[in-house]
Amino acid sequence: MSEQIKDHLSSDPVMRSLVERLEIRWPRSPVRAVYPALIQSIIFQQLSTRAAQAIYERFLAMFDHDAPSPEALLAKSPDELRTAGLSRAKSQYVQNVARHFLQHNLSARNWNRHDDQAIITELTQIKGVGVWTVQMLLIGALQRPDVFPVDDQVIRTGMSKLYGLNIAEKKLLQKKMHDIAGQWAPYRSYACRYIWAWKDTPV
Repeated sequence: MSEQIKDHLSSDPVMRSLVERLEIRWPRSPVRAVYPALIQSIIFQQLSTRAAQAIYERFLAMFDHDAPSPEALLAKSPDELRTAGLSRAKSQYVQNVARHFLQHNLSARNWNRHDDQAIITELTQIKGVGVWTVQMLLIGALQRPDVFPVDDQVIRTGMSKLYGLNIAEKKLLQKKMHDIAGQWAPYRSYACRYIWAWKDTPV
């Protein structure tokens, strides 16, 4: 399957240069549960990987080093959660997720029966969960192959440099990015993985 994806992406000359020079991690693990993945994603938002990992480990330590159930998470006060290093806002956001999953019985949902947009629509109802957060969950936890997070800072900066997009106006830049990414479909998630890898190892 990976060779099929590489061949498809290589029809774009810019992407071909990344495919030839970079190795990316191809998803092999089973699809992860959405609820704990969403909690982790919120904790990691806007932090360096090292700082986020330290906070996340302290957070898990509050629950015997395991991802807490919605009930267990809601049993903690926001001040207790903040002792792990969560900001006041993130303490509220993770509890918003727990509350939403309980109220709508989402822990039992088979997310594989829902398309990407349906999942985005469902989860962005939660205060503190935006489209980008759900797109990261789709690419990572649910391993959806054709997600294009146009608002991701690394993707936007990477495409601007790789494709020479000197466009200041946001809507025009996004349109051009979508136009370029259209040729990657149905494997846009994998193209994004290459751009993320390129950011860490410039070519």
